[in-house]
Amino acid sequence: MVAKIIAIANQKGGVGKTTTTITLSAALAKNGYRVLVVDLDPHACASVHLRFYPDESSFSVNDIFADEAHDLDYLWENIRQHHYYGFDIVPANIRLAELEVDLRSRKGKGGILQNALNHVSKEYDFILLDCPPHVGILLVNALVASDLVIIPIQTDFLALHGLKLLFDTLRILNKVLPNPIVYRALPTMFDRRARACHRVIELLTQKLGDRMFSTVIGIDTRFRDASAKGQVIFEIAPDSRGAREYNELAEEMLRL
Repeated sequence: MVAKIIAIANQKGGVGKTTTTITLSAALAKNGYRVLVVDLDPHACASVHLRFYPDESSFSVNDIFADEAHDLDYLWENIRQHHYYGFDIVPANIRLAELEVDLRSRKGKGGILQNALNHVSKEYDFILLDCPPHVGILLVNALVASDLVIIPIQTDFLALHGLKLLFDTLRILNKVLPNPIVYRALPTMFDRRARACHRVIELLTQKLGDRMFSTVIGIDTRFRDASAKGQVIFEIAPDSRGAREYNELAEEMLRL
């Protein structure tokens, strides 16, 4: 068996990508699955959340894209860090922001990540990719490598307007890839008291149908508390609404 690779992507920031990556990874890990998190965001939010600081590491995900990264055994031995909750992580680095220039003339640049992940795919059940909030070479690499794309969508009308670019990218890639990219939308930051949030859910359901998770992630301040402590929500509030909903998401994803 090889790992199922899941990209968490949306070109809009602040919709819950990193929270989804970390919490879903933790939900899978606590149920015995072998999980790897790859932080592809130059801002390194997932890495910092888990207390893996870019300045303190000699290796990062940037080394996957470096020209000199020929020895994949040596590379993976050095770039992986283990989080005590039970999953591995490859931290990000601000140098990722320079890849558009660095890889400008590189052949096969859209498949670099896929090639590197193939080297360790048998060691994991799931590999989760925390994608940057813009369309570029990093996002293309993540989409090409993925078996499933989870698109967190904030249940806000303004957030809906920002989806077109991502869906356009998916359509373009599907024209050239041997297998179409499978995606599911995940409603996030849902406020049950707000009529507008319910209306957004209705619109998403009408538009996406079965390409949307039935799980809805609500607003929960415990996510912020967990981030401040460098922990996952299951450590500080295992019975909270947010923890329960990500458990439900993990269960729903496993049924796909």
